[in-house]
Amino acid sequence: MQDKQINLALQGGGAHGAFGWGVLDRLLDEPWLQISAISGTSAGALNGAAIKAGMSRHSGPAGRRAARENLNCLWREVGEMSDNRMVRWMHSLMPMPRSMHRLTEMFSPAAWLDGISRIFSPYDYGPFYSNPLSAVLQELPYTGFDSEKGPELFVAATNVRSGRIRVFTGRRVTVDAVLASACLPTLFRAVEIADPDTGNVESFWDGGYTGNPALFPLYAHHLPRDIVIVNINPLMRDGVPKTPVEISDRVNEISFNSALMSELRAINFVKRLHREDRLRDRAMKDPLVHMILDDVLMNDLTARSKVMPGPGFLARMKQAGQEAADRFLNDHADALNRQDTVDLPALLTGSGIVG
Repeated sequence: MQDKQINLALQGGGAHGAFGWGVLDRLLDEPWLQISAISGTSAGALNGAAIKAGMSRHSGPAGRRAARENLNCLWREVGEMSDNRMVRWMHSLMPMPRSMHRLTEMFSPAAWLDGISRIFSPYDYGPFYSNPLSAVLQELPYTGFDSEKGPELFVAATNVRSGRIRVFTGRRVTVDAVLASACLPTLFRAVEIADPDTGNVESFWDGGYTGNPALFPLYAHHLPRDIVIVNINPLMRDGVPKTPVEISDRVNEISFNSALMSELRAINFVKRLHREDRLRDRAMKDPLVHMILDDVLMNDLTARSKVMPGPGFLARMKQAGQEAADRFLNDHADALNRQDTVDLPALLTGSGIVG
């Protein structure tokens, strides 16, 4: 296979981000596939930082091995932070109809955590507060997310005060920047980061509110046209949510997809102008859009599983990501650097994605 260059856009979604782990693990198997840049948000930022640090330490196959080692360490540590064995044990001992799962959901660790977060703030913990992800990032085998070597890395976070997106790149991609991108405000305190240009200290929350993931950094002319989006949040659901949990989950998914859909509409508009030859004298890029996703799997999951990253669940998500990436490569490897594999007009009108 001829060498091809791509950009990766990695969505966030808590423990569901292990799907992205599997996708990246499979893509790293292909020496002809060159990753030029990565834009990541939340769990996607964690994955992107792990890849960046590994590939910046070594080149070629050694860099890919280092990136894979970083990813494995990242998700192993995340899996040790939480385990949802109790609910799985209850369901295996007491098989029940789906309607009865609503009752056990009320008493699951995720439901308990959700209830607690509505009463208590991360600021109520006083001196006992700590962000467990900080230690995870600092103990990766390979660090140095701000290296000039390896793929360019863009990490999105949300400025709490202004509500605007902030994209960290280059030397400003620090551990704190990655923590800011993954800072769910009901679980973690806002991450404070000083602007080296102004000296002002700003507070940041999860980047998923404003860019999940941010595509616009990948429009730079020196980067390849291809943007491969690794989707975590399902774009489509067939049924209408009716239970409190289902309604809350769908609101969560729509909210965290809204910025992405806006950027895809903008890309679709630019592509239409290109087709109509209305940009002949303007240096405006015509991106090629691809997606790696498994909406069938994601439709079977709930937002609550995002905050309960048990090792078994993470392994399942990794395998699903590997399989989704394998399908993508089998179906679309030849299209990379040549054409889109997503029908944006159909996607934006709800008709779906071309296969």
